[in-house]
Amino acid sequence: MIFIISIGQIKILDHLKKELKDRFNSRVEIEGSMEKPDYAFNPARKQHLAPAILEKISKIKLDGIKLGVADVDLYDRGLNFVFGEASPLTRTALISLTRLRPEYYGLAENEALFKERAAKEAVHELGHVFGLPHCSDPECVMHFSNSLWDTDKKNSFFCSLCKKKLKKLRFGR
Repeated sequence: MIFIISIGQIKILDHLKKELKDRFNSRVEIEGSMEKPDYAFNPARKQHLAPAILEKISKIKLDGIKLGVADVDLYDRGLNFVFGEASPLTRTALISLTRLRPEYYGLAENEALFKERAAKEAVHELGHVFGLPHCSDPECVMHFSNSLWDTDKKNSFFCSLCKKKLKKLRFGR
């Protein structure tokens, strides 16, 4: 079971629920929400520290995998920004929608592109929760996105190798 947790007001949760259900062949529920993560805000960077939010999500008592969806700019130590982060140990993932919007870069709004990017990042981070590493196939959803261009280039599906690994990790076969 995958639980989606809204961090602040998030409008695309139903879209993510459908995409995750399709990709993981799993039950997916939208389960509650958290306040905006002011506790993780770094005023010098004007960004939120992803591991602090991930830790807070991990403490939510739900029997399943948890995906937090936030609309704040995330970073991790040593990185300028992150689109998301995952912890297989706590079965928790987090994605940020902020840098996935074309308008963040001064471009025209494109809802379809935005939703596609959000689905890719959610699937990618949950792939890590299930134990998948980054993939060398630039079209696989598990390929590392160093930039939004990388995210746009890959698709939202697992390559055949990652699909096999995922099946083995999830079901032992």
